Amino acid sequence: MRHRATYGATRAGAFLVAVALVGAACSSAASPSPGGGSPGASGGQLGGVVSVIGTWTGTEQESFLAMVKPWEDKTGAKVQYTGTRNINAVLSTGVQSGLLPDLAGLPGPGQMVEYAKAGALKPLDDVIDVNAYSSNTAPGLVALGKTDSKLYGIFIKADIKGLFWYNTNVYKGGVPTSYDGLLSAGKRAADGIGGDAKTFCAGLESGAASGWPGTDWIEGFVLHQSGPDVYDKWLAGQQKWSSPEIKQAFQAFGNVIDNTYGGAKNALATNFVATGDKLFSTPPGCVFVNHATFITDAFKKTGGAKDGQFDFFPFPDVNPSFAGAVEGSGDLFGMFNDTPQAKSLIAYLATPEAQAIWVGRGGALSANKLVTNYTSDILKKAAAALVGAQIFRFDASDNMPQAMNDAFWKAIVDYTRDQSKLDSILETLDSVQTSSYGG
Repeated sequence: MRHRATYGATRAGAFLVAVALVGAACSSAASPSPGGGSPGASGGQLGGVVSVIGTWTGTEQESFLAMVKPWEDKTGAKVQYTGTRNINAVLSTGVQSGLLPDLAGLPGPGQMVEYAKAGALKPLDDVIDVNAYSSNTAPGLVALGKTDSKLYGIFIKADIKGLFWYNTNVYKGGVPTSYDGLLSAGKRAADGIGGDAKTFCAGLESGAASGWPGTDWIEGFVLHQSGPDVYDKWLAGQQKWSSPEIKQAFQAFGNVIDNTYGGAKNALATNFVATGDKLFSTPPGCVFVNHATFITDAFKKTGGAKDGQFDFFPFPDVNPSFAGAVEGSGDLFGMFNDTPQAKSLIAYLATPEAQAIWVGRGGALSANKLVTNYTSDILKKAAAALVGAQIFRFDASDNMPQAMNDAFWKAIVDYTRDQSKLDSILETLDSVQTSSYGG
């Protein structure tokens, strides 16, 4: 999962959301298929309701509902969708209480494993066409949906992270060959704009998940500074947060905040969706925004950008030994209740036909290589970068236990607010690592 939630929401509120979802789940279970149709994607009239929870709201919710509409029309079943930014709390509470939706967009592979081990998630090996899914999806993503040799999660959408976006009318300095070169080019361009313009814009606000966009910065620095071996040990709980490798990543992020439009205060107050708005303001407030591919939709919807007004280059090399490294993420879906409606819908979501609908609406990459109907050269370029990655790693925080993930988000907020507290922040993260990984 890549977008997360509302800071002020409480676990009590999350529980109420879960209760509402369970009502829908029960209604789906209580509405058997009138014709006894097949649970597969090609099944007949099922009828009934399938409850779905995900992180998508706004235009992303619209795209998901457009994605499932052909399935609804074909099966006669209805999708009851709830979008919440507090999905971690909703699902973790639901796993304890048993009050869960039929299908859900999972917070990440790490949490997926936790839910599967708790017996809450249902395996998908006999639900979807596993051979087709495996052959058409990047092997690394297929593997992330498995635990104990069983498939529990499928990727219905993907993103590349660590892309540096810019306004093509403002930045004309070419693709930097190194991260130091990026800093120099950004400063020159910002000085040329004048006023309050800075090298970067950042938006760290995301409700209950405030701070998560900063985790992408840290992950990028760890991968490009210290390499995939350190990255893998870190997400596995074997590399201390207080180690020199992780500490230098935080310090590099601190330098980003120092060179961000509006400074730390503005970064903490700006919602992640609006991160790029100042790229396109008059005058611009910044030169670069570091974000995943999904942000292109926000550039147009909230920033007022037009197609052709923005472009990107990948995270420049920090350590040449790790050239070509790419970090990515994706929307992982799992099944908590194995009703006929839930089985049919998740089988449909795994198909290229379903995923091509969202891709055709823009702002998304498909996890399926058979989907090629990208709406812009930008997204085609991003899809090619995903396929051609020399070193690929999945979002680290999404692979961490939930307690570690939550602590990481909080650490980003705390560090952005006061960089002098870095050592104590990292010590706290070490303590959470010990407890959350069972050490």
